[in-house]
Amino acid sequence: MKKRKVPMRRDVLTEAMLPKKELVRIVRDQEGTISIDPTGKKSGRGAYVSLDPEAVKAAKPKKVLDKVFNQKIAPEFYDDLFAYVDHQKARQELFGQQK
Repeated sequence: MKKRKVPMRRDVLTEAMLPKKELVRIVRDQEGTISIDPTGKKSGRGAYVSLDPEAVKAAKPKKVLDKVFNQKIAPEFYDDLFAYVDHQKARQELFGQQK
C-alpha cells in the first residue's frame, strides 16, 4: 500500500517543521479578530503553534503572535491559548493521537 504524504507546517514559536496534526492553528479573519481554530478550516490568515505550553508561555513576553499577524494582540489571548494548548496536550497524553 502506498504511503500518504504527511502535511508539514512551521511552528511560529519554535520555527520547527512538524506534522499538521500536531499543531494548533491560530487565525486572523477579515475583521482582524484573532482566534484559535480547532478545525483548521476557518478562512483567514493562519499561523501554527505546537502543543508545547512552555513555548506559548515564553511567547507572551516576546509578543511573537503580534509580530506574525502585524497587529496588537491582547495578553488575555496568550492566556487562552496557553489553556487550550495545555488541555490539548493533556488529552493527547491520555487518549493518544486523536483530534
